[in-house]
Amino acid sequence: MPEWFPHLEPAGQRSFTDLGTPLHDVTFVVVDLETTGGSPASAAITEIGAVKYRGGECLGEFQTLVNPDVPIPPTITVLTGITEAMVLPAPRIAEVLPAFLEFVGGPDTVLVGHNVRFDLGFLDAACTGHGYPRLAHRTVDTVRLARRLVRDEVVNLRLATLARHFGVPSTPDHRALTDARATVEVLHALLERAGTLGVLGLDDLLALPTMRAHPSSGKLALTARLPRTPGVYQFLDRAGRVLYVGKATNVRSRVRNYFSSDDRRKVPQLLREVETIDVVPCAHPLEAAVREIRLIQQHSPRFNRQAKAWRSYAYLKLTRGERFPRLVVVRTVSPDDGRYLGPFRSSGAAHTVREAIESAVPIRRCTRRVGRSAALGGDPCLPAVLGAAACPCTGSCPAADYDAIVAQVDRGLGGDTAALVDPLDARMRALAEAERYEEAAAARDRLAALTRALARDRMVRAARAAGRVTVEDAHGRVEIVAGRLLAAGPPGSDGGSRADAHPLPLDPAAPPGRDEIDELLVVARYLFGPAQGTRRVGRADGPLASPLPALPRYAPTVTVPVGRGR
Repeated sequence: MPEWFPHLEPAGQRSFTDLGTPLHDVTFVVVDLETTGGSPASAAITEIGAVKYRGGECLGEFQTLVNPDVPIPPTITVLTGITEAMVLPAPRIAEVLPAFLEFVGGPDTVLVGHNVRFDLGFLDAACTGHGYPRLAHRTVDTVRLARRLVRDEVVNLRLATLARHFGVPSTPDHRALTDARATVEVLHALLERAGTLGVLGLDDLLALPTMRAHPSSGKLALTARLPRTPGVYQFLDRAGRVLYVGKATNVRSRVRNYFSSDDRRKVPQLLREVETIDVVPCAHPLEAAVREIRLIQQHSPRFNRQAKAWRSYAYLKLTRGERFPRLVVVRTVSPDDGRYLGPFRSSGAAHTVREAIESAVPIRRCTRRVGRSAALGGDPCLPAVLGAAACPCTGSCPAADYDAIVAQVDRGLGGDTAALVDPLDARMRALAEAERYEEAAAARDRLAALTRALARDRMVRAARAAGRVTVEDAHGRVEIVAGRLLAAGPPGSDGGSRADAHPLPLDPAAPPGRDEIDELLVVARYLFGPAQGTRRVGRADGPLASPLPALPRYAPTVTVPVGRGR
């Protein structure tokens, strides 16, 4: 495959500021409540304590007793030391809520608690009961963080246990403000521990509790400086060999998912072998998609299924070098020897489309080679006996009639989709009306495969025929030549300024190569698929229709009952 990487405008290494909100810029409000019981449905708040922190600096504290308007059980008094006499002169929750909500601040504040769901349950009940909306702030639970980070180091995850484990100066005593202060210290200790796993931003912290214990979790540090921007990432082993190539709109988030939510069987082995993660930053998602394809073809990473598959793509060929042309599935192309459709991802897919065309048009199906001067005759093949195919080899089909059949297939493969779709559509409907439902269902499935293949071929042809195209959207500017990406840059840039110095070694008239088709499809879908936001075409040398008229979709619109055939 031609080496094109130098032609793409380099996007440059992203700076640290491209990461999500750094933890030192996040405002945390650590909250703790004392209550008369365990459920907001039957109990009430007796005390609120909260501490506001940002960047290791205490910005303020909030503490008040609350009159719960219900008796305090003796067991709660023994536990907390809060008596009914203490809360009798205290304000009720309706008076406390405005000041507390003002202290918490806007939605950018992150609420923290030790078993924070308990505290939020009471706070949400109080808010909804007094005309306020439920708290919509993001939350961090120090219990869940500790379970993920230090579960094997402590006998339990109680606040007092964690405070002793980390040697924090505040000793929890079941009073709201004291416990909130202790939770702050525990949070800071947990954040230091999380930093060794590459947790540097708020999104990393919020995702950390959901990440299951992973045998390779120590390698999370490899993700510490990955950008949260579009790009292509490569997993490399100790010898520098590329193990896997992937793309993402947020590289950091995607790579970290391998340690949590990715359940594919290959992932554990991949993570055991990875020693380095390289990133190619991309100025545009289309560039990321194209770079991924090219890198896979260049390195053949053994953990990418596509690494070997593309070499086995197959074509459907209408032969021209035979006296009576027919449809065959081949691996290589010779443009002067036939009309081609594809390549397909497998020979099975190519054979399905071949069967669809043979169902629509009675082109010969036998494999007999008939020379230009050979005498015609002999027994007809089985499809011809059944009336499913013409049989020019025996002389039963005049040459002129067979030439018309071949011309119809040639037109269909050349862009006149109705020449193949309409006959098969009519056959499917006739079978359904005759209540031959299994046969109609088979025709429907073949028709769906045929229309998909023809629509895909039409998109690729249109992308190649458009010549040099420049497109700008919200992501940036791309330059495309003959359906292949040449350059990419940020919005307003001259993404294609270097293209003229690098002529493209492509023949747009030839069938797409197996090493071209995946990129051509990605680019064609970008040009002709549904646009996400505003897209402006700055230049198009050839015709550029957007979108292309859609071919019918048969699977959802034609329902054929199954199991009632004759």
